[in-house]
Amino acid sequence: MADLVEGAVCGVDGCAEPAQAPVAARISESAVAQGLELSIVSDAICPWCYIGKRRLEKAATSLGDTARFRILWRPFELNPDMPKEGIERSVYRLRKFGSLERSKQLDAQVTEAAAEEGLSFRYDLIQRTPNTFDAHRLVWLAGETGDQQDALMEAIFRAYFMEGRNIGDSAVLEELAPAGGIERARARAFLESDAGSPEVNRDQAIAKRGGLSGVPAFIVQGRLLFSGAQPAEVMGSVLQQMIVPTPRL
Repeated sequence: MADLVEGAVCGVDGCAEPAQAPVAARISESAVAQGLELSIVSDAICPWCYIGKRRLEKAATSLGDTARFRILWRPFELNPDMPKEGIERSVYRLRKFGSLERSKQLDAQVTEAAAEEGLSFRYDLIQRTPNTFDAHRLVWLAGETGDQQDALMEAIFRAYFMEGRNIGDSAVLEELAPAGGIERARARAFLESDAGSPEVNRDQAIAKRGGLSGVPAFIVQGRLLFSGAQPAEVMGSVLQQMIVPTPRL
């Protein structure tokens, strides 16, 4: 297993780089063949989760056709006590960091890291810090509907970080739903119900029982593969060592 550098994570106390020392599990080589199932535990307002997504995509591209990955997204609310309507971002950040100047410094650091991955974060457009529970429910539905969770997460991340949209608003989520293979009418009815809530709560409880306190976390066969937004070359190196060559007939 390749040595892992410290990866960046978001936790209940905020987002930072570097994070606490990451954890890597040794996964049986037989676990990784064509069609590897890789779970990503994340929150929709976690900047390092979006950056980690891009880095994982780069790592997968570097491996070429030697491995194909099925990405599953698992929920983790960084603000589980957030009001349903969210909180004005400036108020939220002031409470969390004690200073808007400190908040701006942290935003600038993350924005710079995102730019290195081709992402243009626009914190200046974000007016509210949202409650993300419904976003997690919708991503769960995308997994039940088909295999477009990853596309929906991309749409949600982009809407929040690059367009400054309120992803706690059901109307916004309804508009994004087709990216996950969900018709808008179905999304509307789903979001007006409590469907998916037990499953999202269950998955969050599993993550917490497993000791996760920050995201992103990348999991294979129920075991933590690596924690935080590791550099793409580190992700690629770890995954490369796990790939089982396709036998020749």
